[in-house]
Amino acid sequence: MQSQAMKVKEGQYVRHSQYGWGTVLDCDNHSTTVIFRSVGVRRLAAATANFAIVGGEASRKKPAT
Repeated sequence: MQSQAMKVKEGQYVRHSQYGWGTVLDCDNHSTTVIFRSVGVRRLAAATANFAIVGGEASRKKPAT
């Protein structure tokens, strides 16, 4: 797996070599925040984030009216 921190965007699904499957919550030039199924929320340094982008994005919930 290669570092793809600069290419990810909020809502994308990723797979980390240690933490497994997750969804990107936030990302910038310095860090990527992901919620993983197995361990919860982790903030990873962009330079060392080791995960692969997997197909699809999380669905966006419509605001309550």
